Amino acid sequence: MWLNRDMKLSAYMNKKKGEEIVKKEKFNFAPYILILPACLLMGLIMIYPLGKVFYLSFQHYNPTKPFTNGFAGLDNFITIFTKKEFYNALGVSAKFVACEVVLQLIFGMIVALILNQKFKGRGFFRALTFIPWALSGVLTAVLWSIMFNQHFGVLNDLLAKLGIIKEPIAWLANTKFVLGSVIVAELWRGIPFFAISLLAAMQGLPDDIYEAARVDGSTKFQTFRFITLPMLKNTIVLTTLLRTIWEFNSVDLIYSLTGGGPVGKTTTLSMLIANQAIKTSNYGYGSALSVVSFAILAVIAVIYMKLSGFGKEEA
Repeated sequence: MWLNRDMKLSAYMNKKKGEEIVKKEKFNFAPYILILPACLLMGLIMIYPLGKVFYLSFQHYNPTKPFTNGFAGLDNFITIFTKKEFYNALGVSAKFVACEVVLQLIFGMIVALILNQKFKGRGFFRALTFIPWALSGVLTAVLWSIMFNQHFGVLNDLLAKLGIIKEPIAWLANTKFVLGSVIVAELWRGIPFFAISLLAAMQGLPDDIYEAARVDGSTKFQTFRFITLPMLKNTIVLTTLLRTIWEFNSVDLIYSLTGGGPVGKTTTLSMLIANQAIKTSNYGYGSALSVVSFAILAVIAVIYMKLSGFGKEEA
């Protein structure tokens, strides 16, 4: 009897102690204090600029014309949707981003599959693959401008020796070839990102599943189609979304190669925004373009994540 009473008392005391511990944990502000500096820094470098851009989008603001500055209301946005240059830039961006993301994913997957095999010098080739991604957009543009040069470029020289062309092509001045040339240059720089990301994900896949597939007599294509590809789904979805955002916002390589020309054939939405800030100093209109660009990317990201089912566990 006394033993049962002591056991009940002990259980009750342990329960009270547990409740006190939980209560104390609920009011532990230490983690929040530790992350406060990081939050303040993020607010300084991200939230403030975003707020400033949003504010300027409703202003007539041009430092070179201070007497015209003032509240614009929706004028900047009305101007955007009534100008042909916006729709041209949006179309160029759509073509550029679609080609880049799809081709980078395909070639990146091929490179990752090759580098995932065991062969002599594999480590060297893995390191070599990273080089284009490590180069800046401006340096990449310089390299490819030499490749595409009409008079002494490597590409024209090679095609002439093969008998494919008789006259040199102005790759970066011809309206038929300029966008394709820019896509090729950016493709060379972007493939390593997909290759390295997918290779890292492949390295984490369990070997026993592949061993079971070999025992069952699965071909390499079947193994890739029904095992590797489904297990890489989340990685593919995330890397594709990141590249879509980065390519949509890409400015440095296009600006260095063509400046958006000729006649707007490579003027993406990001290039149009950059031109408004750099060439005309029309920060109000440029900020409004930035807000529209942000809204487009946000809609694309939400729809893409919903359709892809990113993060959802397979039943």
